[in-house]
Amino acid sequence: MSPLKLAWLLALSATAVSAHAEPLTFDQALARAGETAPSLRAAALRVDAARLASRGAGSLPDPRLALGVENLPISGPMAGRFGADEMTMASVGVMQDMPSRPARRAAVERAGAEIGMADAQTGLEARAVRLAVAQAWVDLHYTRARLAALDEVEKALGPILGTAPSAVTRGARPAETIDPAEWLLAIADRRSALMADLAKARAALVQWTGDPAASVSGEPPRWDVDPVMLRAGLGRHPTLLAYDAGARLADADLAGARATLTPDWSWELAYQRRDPMFGDMVSARVTVSLPLRKGERQGPMIDARSIDAGRARVDREVARRRLAAELDGDLATLQMRRELWARARDGRLPLALRRADLETASYAAGTAGLPNVLAAFTALADAKLDLLDKEADALREAVRINITYGSDAS
Repeated sequence: MSPLKLAWLLALSATAVSAHAEPLTFDQALARAGETAPSLRAAALRVDAARLASRGAGSLPDPRLALGVENLPISGPMAGRFGADEMTMASVGVMQDMPSRPARRAAVERAGAEIGMADAQTGLEARAVRLAVAQAWVDLHYTRARLAALDEVEKALGPILGTAPSAVTRGARPAETIDPAEWLLAIADRRSALMADLAKARAALVQWTGDPAASVSGEPPRWDVDPVMLRAGLGRHPTLLAYDAGARLADADLAGARATLTPDWSWELAYQRRDPMFGDMVSARVTVSLPLRKGERQGPMIDARSIDAGRARVDREVARRRLAAELDGDLATLQMRRELWARARDGRLPLALRRADLETASYAAGTAGLPNVLAAFTALADAKLDLLDKEADALREAVRINITYGSDAS
């Protein structure tokens, strides 16, 4: 390979990597995961396989070729002599099984139900991927925000920490000069924990987007949650669609069991070659199955499949009620998380800011010690991180509810 061509390929590779290395907005992360998630590709292949398999459903079995020798003597004066007896002949024929029309129709119905099941499973997997990448994006965004908040608190306290040695000359106890070092160590511990959370969130985003340098940009989504719309759309939930497909499978199996009451039949056509002095022959035959033991064979199987069909509908109702109950419980949790967030935003954080300002002013006036200031800024750091935690929790819950129970476009 020429150096020029190699340089051109390296440039293209670098361009491709840089294109994937761009930070992703929330919507871009969802779109990227939808395009690259291997599990979605696997689910789509499952649907393709089901559709291809359905093409042969209900078709006739392959015909069978029959070759044989009939009426060959094995004893007497003509034993083992082909053609010496007028009854000896070579036979070639074709046979075709003809399943009943109800049986073939049941096979077609079952193939369609299997496609529906694969489609429903694809919908479930798509929601699982959307939820995973959405929560990974939210986690990464808010972990970065927590680190920034920690840096702000440390930066705001920096000038005061620098005055710790001079405070001793103003009457502070020498031991108080150790307090800033302890405070900085505590902040460093928090930063280490947040860095670990950052790495975990980024790893999750890499997993779902396929971008080895995945990062986030932009503001988090402000998704509204409409309980009325969500409850009204539960009937189209992929979980219930999967149960519907399962019920159709059970119905097809029941139809197949009932089809055994209708006789199957087959036909056979054969050409028999004899000695020219006797002449050739043609044979035709039709065979019909006789379902005479309905009470011992077909009846119990039909009853069993009928019970399975009824159970499939009961299972679907169980799943519907469970989804409705889970939605109501999740809505209550969302309301609680939003209330906690509002109190942290409107109550605890303003109080912590006010306390930090007052303690800073008192320290400057010489009426408060450094430990008081450090305690106030520790409370401020707690309040800021707690606010971000509660905001992230509320958003994660809203995202989870909309993706889990809403339409695929939510």
